[in-house]
Amino acid sequence: MNSPIIQLLVLAAIAVFLILRLKNVLGTREGFEKPVTPRQMETQARRPDLTVVESGPDRDILDHAEEGSDTALALSQMKRLEPSFSVNDFLQGARGAYEMILMGFERGDLADIRPFLSDEVYATFAQVVEARDQQGLQVEAEFMGVRETALVEAELLNGRTAEITVRFVGELTSVVRDASGEVVEGKPNTPKKQRDVWTFARQMGTDDPNWQLVATGG
Repeated sequence: MNSPIIQLLVLAAIAVFLILRLKNVLGTREGFEKPVTPRQMETQARRPDLTVVESGPDRDILDHAEEGSDTALALSQMKRLEPSFSVNDFLQGARGAYEMILMGFERGDLADIRPFLSDEVYATFAQVVEARDQQGLQVEAEFMGVRETALVEAELLNGRTAEITVRFVGELTSVVRDASGEVVEGKPNTPKKQRDVWTFARQMGTDDPNWQLVATGG
């Protein structure tokens, strides 16, 4: 068998492999697109959120938002802009970010968490840390864990800016000492619950995967 024939066989094998991979990832579509009937158009107008995928309801969304709600619609739009986006993965990342940001603030170490804070949130944190320093106060804190993480709301602003609000219930020990070392707030070795409602934002469909904390509340 001569060289050109061998090359053709190799290329054909590669093409078959790629086609099979694409079918696994994208699914198959046979023939031309069927025309949309008036009834289908009416249904799509009523439910543009597309929270139903080929295999059934999109549990990645519906496990965290009520079907047909504004939040479910916003999450569906985020997935259309960025198909790799996962609500479950986002919440897992938000859980880790919560501990990192909270402890960075408690300890007054904002340098490492600066990329994950909006300018407004960073300015607020910096003011509090500076005020503590001026008063000679020191915070001793230890994070015990996140007891609850729940998606509260999701919005898509200007067609591309995603904002997702999450409720956290954490547990930590925290005491504040004055310049002489006396405890002025908190009880040593006594865990307390920390409840926060934070909003994270990101431009969907961009290369930067990092979300920023843009609002805080309790």
